Amino acid sequence: MNTPFQDSRPRALSVSELNHQAKHLLETSFMQVWVEGELSGFSRPSSGHWYFSLKDRKCQVRCAMFRGFNQRIRELPKEGDQIRIRGKVTLYENRGDFQIIVEHLEPAGLGALQQAFEELKRKLQLEGLFDVARKKALPTLPHHIGVITSPTGAAIHDILTVLARRCPAIPVTLYPTAVQGKAATADIVRAIEQAQSHGVADVLIIGRGGGSLEDLWCFNEEAVARAIANCRIPTVSAVGHEVDVTIADFVADLRAPTPSAAAEKISPDQREWARQMEEQEIRLANAVRRALQRLETRMQHLAARLRDPRRELMDKAQRMDELDMRLSKAMTNALGQRSLRADHLRQRLLMQSPGRRLEHARDSLLRLQDKLDKAIRLRLDRHHDRLSHTGQTLHVVSPLATLGRGYAITRRESDGTIIRDANEVAPGDIINTRLAKGELTAIVKEVHSSGE
Repeated sequence: MNTPFQDSRPRALSVSELNHQAKHLLETSFMQVWVEGELSGFSRPSSGHWYFSLKDRKCQVRCAMFRGFNQRIRELPKEGDQIRIRGKVTLYENRGDFQIIVEHLEPAGLGALQQAFEELKRKLQLEGLFDVARKKALPTLPHHIGVITSPTGAAIHDILTVLARRCPAIPVTLYPTAVQGKAATADIVRAIEQAQSHGVADVLIIGRGGGSLEDLWCFNEEAVARAIANCRIPTVSAVGHEVDVTIADFVADLRAPTPSAAAEKISPDQREWARQMEEQEIRLANAVRRALQRLETRMQHLAARLRDPRRELMDKAQRMDELDMRLSKAMTNALGQRSLRADHLRQRLLMQSPGRRLEHARDSLLRLQDKLDKAIRLRLDRHHDRLSHTGQTLHVVSPLATLGRGYAITRRESDGTIIRDANEVAPGDIINTRLAKGELTAIVKEVHSSGE
């Protein structure tokens, strides 16, 4: 029952809450869209950003293209132009305006560059340069990775970041080249030839970050396509964003949607390696332990049977059966032969002096004991060598090896949490730093975040 002071009406959203929820819904529902229409209301304030509307005969939508993206456009659009845009749908919360944040703008229809793209694509496809049968397999575990891209672009940073996270032990060689402009085509061809003559890389990543069709055009040139197709080293094309497609993507042995994705595709995950090696080590230790337990049990049985000459002879016959079975014969035949041998020994025992027979049996047992000791040592040595090899392999990708190269692991002293971001600590916090040799305890004096 409601009291006179209670409000039973549903809670009302504030305007800010409504706009924020609507923005989130739009951005998660439309990741990236292409839209075509007529440009209207174009404005270019002093900030360098572009604001305009895109309309057809029935509707229109507001658009914003910020300076970082519109600087790639060579020709300024004008009122009434038919254009195609690529961008993200969102909501400008302050005014509640539905709009598109434009990342790429181009004239509508099939332009000259697009026509050239389609013509070269058809030509090379007819020659068989896109055939799956001619593509080379990439190495499962590359020993050396070559990267052909700009030394100052975001692509090389993204590739090195991914490789450092997944498998930092793989060496990387950068073959620097221009990736935009008239000189880029010859530069890329030269870099591919240089990588082949260098002879160290067993896989090549060729690419750059995103851009307009004009920006990426060097990867649509016939010279670059033929250089990739004729490259003896397996190649991965990683040009632009996922929506960008170039001729290089078709002729390369593998196409990756982004430079980061290329690094992901060709590098193994060291954490998965470490997990598998740990599992192998556990299984090996368990196998060795079980083998030792079996040998110990067998030795206890043999020792117990030494009390009675008859039981000693039976043990000897059984041991001979086991050795004979290891040489080559099946268990059933071995048991039959050893059984006949035992019967023969029993008959000879009746014919000979028990004392001499006992002495002979004791000598045979000592020889067998010596063989058993050698077999145990040999098997332990083999398992020890395998365990040492596995440990050395594990050490290559272990955190301690990483520490040995000059890296460090920093933890919060209060709870032992590993610190990955400077914003996770505050001045005055006590931190522990693990080095390759020893640890340091320090008090945070200042914090500088990467965003500053």
